[in-house]
Amino acid sequence: MRALVQRVSQASVSIDGEITGSIDAGLVILVGIHEDDDEEDVTYIVSKTLNLRIFSNNTGGDEAGRFDRSALDIHANLLVISQFTLYGDTRRGRRPSFSHAMPPEPAAALFDCTLRLFEQTGLNVQTGQFQAHMLVSIHNDGPGFHHDRLC
Repeated sequence: MRALVQRVSQASVSIDGEITGSIDAGLVILVGIHEDDDEEDVTYIVSKTLNLRIFSNNTGGDEAGRFDRSALDIHANLLVISQFTLYGDTRRGRRPSFSHAMPPEPAAALFDCTLRLFEQTGLNVQTGQFQAHMLVSIHNDGPGFHHDRLC
């Protein structure tokens, strides 16, 4: 199981022009499910995501620039989206293979399990629709990249 986690100031998902989920400050979590995943993987991903210390009292980190608070600590909003393309294999040819992504029916059940675990935290959890063509709007909220050398 893979989760791409992005801290956002706001985000939404729409299907056929209608917004189905929308959050203010919090996390967008794109979830990819591998053909071998099970409920143990779901539990791990949900726990890991909820406990990542990527927030601070202020958006810039503590005095030393560190992030020391989790989504649970700040009662973050969550927008959770199924994203089978996280298992796209591009090692051969020009067209990705998705052969290691779980087939839709069992993946839908594991994604629902994932949503239930996130919802059990009491946090505001929004989502789109499994297997639908979704447009996700993300307003990233994070520090800029700094590098001392020019590439």
